[in-house]
Amino acid sequence: MHPLLEAAITELQPLFQSIDRQTHHHLARVLAAFRHHQVGSHHFGSVLGYGHNDRGREIVDGVFAEVLGAERALVRVQIVSGTHAIACCLFGNLRPGDELLAVVGAPYDTLEPVIGKYPSPGSLAEWQIKYRELPRTPQGTIDWDGLRQAIRPDTKMVLIQRSCGYSWRSSLDLEDIQRIVAIVKAQNPHTICFVDNCYGEFVLDREPPAVGADLIAGSLIKNPGGTIAPTGGYIAGKAEYVENAATYLTAPGIGSEGGTMLDQTRLILQGLFLAPQMVGEALKCSHLAAVVFQRLGYAVNPAPFAPRRDIIQAIQLGSTAKLLQFCRIVQKYSPIDSYVDPVPAPMPGYVSDLVMAGGTFIDGSTLELSADAPLREPYVVFLQGGTHWTHMAIVLEQLIAALGTSQT
Repeated sequence: MHPLLEAAITELQPLFQSIDRQTHHHLARVLAAFRHHQVGSHHFGSVLGYGHNDRGREIVDGVFAEVLGAERALVRVQIVSGTHAIACCLFGNLRPGDELLAVVGAPYDTLEPVIGKYPSPGSLAEWQIKYRELPRTPQGTIDWDGLRQAIRPDTKMVLIQRSCGYSWRSSLDLEDIQRIVAIVKAQNPHTICFVDNCYGEFVLDREPPAVGADLIAGSLIKNPGGTIAPTGGYIAGKAEYVENAATYLTAPGIGSEGGTMLDQTRLILQGLFLAPQMVGEALKCSHLAAVVFQRLGYAVNPAPFAPRRDIIQAIQLGSTAKLLQFCRIVQKYSPIDSYVDPVPAPMPGYVSDLVMAGGTFIDGSTLELSADAPLREPYVVFLQGGTHWTHMAIVLEQLIAALGTSQT
């Protein structure tokens, strides 16, 4: 093993133990929800057809709601991605003439066509739903002064993106979200505070509903699926807003009462059980990569040993060549499709060409070790996931040898 990697692993052991204690806290919460809802093997089967009276589905919704600290939850295999879950929340709760305000600057790339930032069939803009952004400060932080006077009479919802997305900023802490909610509600208590919770579940001690968020959404092939949920997403929060989103997912008059689970209930519940452990390992991977790459001279965000707010580790590589080499190595040392050469290509919902690496058992899973990057300056790769820090260590050995220091 490379001496730099050996030293980093040794130095991180106390932090790894702290993450294990956090995993204990989260797993205790999950087990309490399973006990409370009396989850049994008889819940693993699904009904067919319309999905009426699917008892397993009802149990999944109840367990997720309790774990996420929400009044209600909607967990469905019919939600194809985090973007789809977010779109259900937007279209289900906004009407023509309403305004959506993004308060942490521009949202993740895949939401641009949903909003209608450029012509896109079926966007919010086509339904005359207005959109506005509160730009971040030059330092990349929330414009708190601007937020205090940002809510207008027609601002029906504020969008709070917890994760950094494809931007070089700090992801949000729960204290940040709580402060945003308080400032928004002081201006209009009826404005819906909606958090894009992707990549953030089980990273901190609670979830956004505990600090006042009205609505949250995320993907099951990210944190809460525990690397084994085969597909799906969730929406959680206040019952009224969750049901409005369910109506958009299915149809008026059906809402949350429809949709079979297609015999995936066991995997979704088992994934939730495993999620605290898998997220803990992903956090260890993030810290390990940050230590190694900072000591090689690269800019990293978050910094080594800094508190984590999601599972994403950004590394500024500075050139297309290094970015592609990075992704090739991640792919080569993945369990699936190790022989594939990741190449930049257009991706649905993204403005820039994207290079994506990750031979994952679940296609697109970002709780398994993966890396992706838009091909634009300053050529930042976004590394996430890892089911065990030793997998990251194997990949890092190869990256150290291939990339060297930032000056090479």
